[in-house]
Amino acid sequence: MNRSNLRAGILLGVLASPFGLLSGATASEPVRVAASDGADRDAKQPQVAVDARGRIYVTFGRGGTVRLAASTDGGKTFDENTVGSVGALALGMRRGPRVTATDGSVVVTAIGGKEGKGRDGDVLAWRSQDGGKTWAGPSRVNAVEGSAREGLHGMAAAPDGKVFCTWLDLRSGKMEVYGSLSKDGGATWEPDALVYRSPDGSVCECCHPSAAFGPDGTLHVMWRNSLKGARDLYITNSSDGGKSFGPAEKLGRGSWPLNACPMDGGAVAAGPEGRVETVWMRAGAMFAARPGEAERSLGRGVQGWAAFGADGPYSVWLEERPGKLLALTPAADSPLILAERANDPVVAAAPNGRGPVVVAWEDKADGGILAHVFTPKAEEAPR
Repeated sequence: MNRSNLRAGILLGVLASPFGLLSGATASEPVRVAASDGADRDAKQPQVAVDARGRIYVTFGRGGTVRLAASTDGGKTFDENTVGSVGALALGMRRGPRVTATDGSVVVTAIGGKEGKGRDGDVLAWRSQDGGKTWAGPSRVNAVEGSAREGLHGMAAAPDGKVFCTWLDLRSGKMEVYGSLSKDGGATWEPDALVYRSPDGSVCECCHPSAAFGPDGTLHVMWRNSLKGARDLYITNSSDGGKSFGPAEKLGRGSWPLNACPMDGGAVAAGPEGRVETVWMRAGAMFAARPGEAERSLGRGVQGWAAFGADGPYSVWLEERPGKLLALTPAADSPLILAERANDPVVAAAPNGRGPVVVAWEDKADGGILAHVFTPKAEEAPR
């Protein structure tokens, strides 16, 4: 394993922000999670999970290898090792591995096949019970071989240890949203089930779906639809762990007529008291929206992501791709600048909403993966 605690060259984020120090959270300098390893095998497409004890897990791809870097000291240092390898790993434009962490296991999923490039691809799942040091798997999550070949998926963990995976599926020849639940922390997966089928044939073909569990166990799945000539974001909910879903609901009041795929799926986050936040792009601008409410403009941007920390919702996005990485926290009225040249950021918190809130992104200045840790003042330091 490689030990890495290389610090970024300048103090970015909260402390260097023109908006000053947050009143509700503290933050460290960005930490280099994974160093550059050359253009062909550079670390790409990070995803983050935080467990209930504050341990941080960052997964990413290097060529055809799925990697994971783990931190037990609140993001000061990371240990990196290999999860598994596939012949052709789906990477780029929000493709790439996903990770969740429960009390008993760390689960990593990725889409890969022998050929890749849309010719084949399955959702593959690995499970670790020792904090990411050793791995079992992979097991295939999608029931129909090759049906996940578009390479786009999402995953979420519930506070009780259940894990749900959702993906874009082509088993019918049209792009649909499917999903599967694991009741045992990723060891086995229930038969997959249809989440949504567009009455116009296909959902948006190249925008990843996302999922989130609320503290009460309600599951939320979001995707970009293709309906009546528009590419708008939709959400549906399940109260039975993904066996059945309610009616699909459009997010926001506006619409985006577009005869193309914008390759930008946004993200959904769920918090206490049934609160649900979504962030997504429309026509080059970022919006936040709660189901049933009008959208709120966040300004120019692409590639948004969201999470619920102990003090409320956090959102991150890029001004452009690649470009400035912006973060909106519960304590700030305006976005903070976390990096000047970044790609595809994500933000994550623990399934129970406690502990650190972690942002990770591709560093387009020097290569590799960087991470930035927010620690809400109401929270104790990770154990």
